[in-house]
Formats: sequence, C-alpha cells, structure tokens
Amino acid sequence: AMDGAPPPTSPAGLSAYVAVSQLLGLTLLAITGAWLGRYRGGVAWHSPLQFNAHPLCMVLGMVFLQGDALLVYRVFRHEAKRSTKALHALLHGLALLVALVGIIAVFESHRAKGIPDMYSLHSWCGMATFVLYLLQWFLGCGFFLFPGASFSLRGWYKPQHIFFGITLFILSITSCLLGITEMLLFKISDSYSHFVPEGILANTLGVLLVAFGLVVGYVLTREEWKRPPLAEELALSMDFKTLTEGESPGGSQ
Repeated sequence: AMDGAPPPTSPAGLSAYVAVSQLLGLTLLAITGAWLGRYRGGVAWHSPLQFNAHPLCMVLGMVFLQGDALLVYRVFRHEAKRSTKALHALLHGLALLVALVGIIAVFESHRAKGIPDMYSLHSWCGMATFVLYLLQWFLGCGFFLFPGASFSLRGWYKPQHIFFGITLFILSITSCLLGITEMLLFKISDSYSHFVPEGILANTLGVLLVAFGLVVGYVLTREEWKRPPLAEELALSMDFKTLTEGESPGGSQ
C-alpha cells in the first residue's frame, strides 16, 4: 500500500459474523465445563473422572480450534500469505493434539472400568473423523506449507483440501452431537424424558454446536469474503509457476 493510503478494511458484515462465531465458541466451552462440573463431578486425570476430559477436549479441539483454523484466511486478509498459512496449520495441529488427549482419556477410562471400545456409532464416526483430519493436516502441510509441490499439483489439490476441510468440520460437529446423545442415554436414561436440567443443558450445548457450525460455514462460503491475493503474492505465484512448470507468466492457470 502507498504511504498515506488508508488501511485496508474487512468487507461489511464479516467482522460481526466472526465475532458471533467466537462468542458462540466460548459459550460452547463454558457450557461443556458447566455440564461436566455441575452434573458429572468435574475433570481429573487418572481417576474415575478421567472420561470427562474426552467431551471437553473434543469440543475444544475438534470444534472450536478447528473452526478458528478455518476462519484464519477470512480474518487475516491482509497479512503475508505464508504467515497466514503457518497460523492455519498451527491451529489445526493444536486442535489435533487436544483431540488426541481426549481420545487417550476415553480409552484409558474404558480400560479402567472394563468398558469395551469402538462399538458405538459415535466412536466409529469420531475415530474416522480424527484419522481423516490427521491425514488432511499432513497433506496440507506437504502441499502448501513446505516447498516442493509443483504449481499444478497445488492447484489440483487445493479444491480437495477446501472440500475435505469443511466436510471434516461438519463430521466433527456430528460426532459431538452423537456423543452428547450417547452420554445422556448412558447417564440419565431414566430421567432424560422428563426435561431434567442436565438434559436441557446438554441439548442446549448441541444446538449451540450446530449454530457455531452454521456461522463458520456461512463465513467460509460467502464468495466476497474470501481472502483476496495480495499483489506481491500474484507476482510470486507466477514466478513459481514459471520456474516449476516452464510456462510463461501469462500462461493459463
């Protein structure tokens, strides 16, 4: 930008939707903590309460942090592309680490209590989502963060990366909804149908999970809110294409 030019601004409405998403995300964490603290005894490692680390970690990692990682390219619209890529990958990596803690918690808890693993629909969907998310992260780092992939290969993979990114976010929320339902049926099956406070609180958590997903999805799919390429990025992109593909800068993309 030229000296004295006004700083670039975000499109109308984008900041408001991002703010709503963050408010919803923090509310998700607060309600999850309130549910576990008020009705399930809290969270503690290597104790009968170890299982409770599972829902907390999955909501934090696979929903909130994953959602924020997806929003990085909308929020940081005018920063260097490589820095934005690094933050995108870092948040996804952090989400995976938090989720891994949650998975370890449920397996150790099951082992301690003699409960079988991986028999429910929730566990199948959840584990499949985590494994695919890990694969998506490795592929994303390999294609976009580290040098080596050709321009045409990146161009081919980018639509797949975007599609599976949104798909995995939807699957993560779906797995959480299945987990909430399963936990309620295990813990309060006799009273759930009587609109007890715990059931209402957990149902509210489920509704807010859907709301968070809808807001993030809306931000991601608004065409005019996509991150515009900076002038220097376009120049670097064409130079990279020329070097790796042997094409002229004016060649078709």
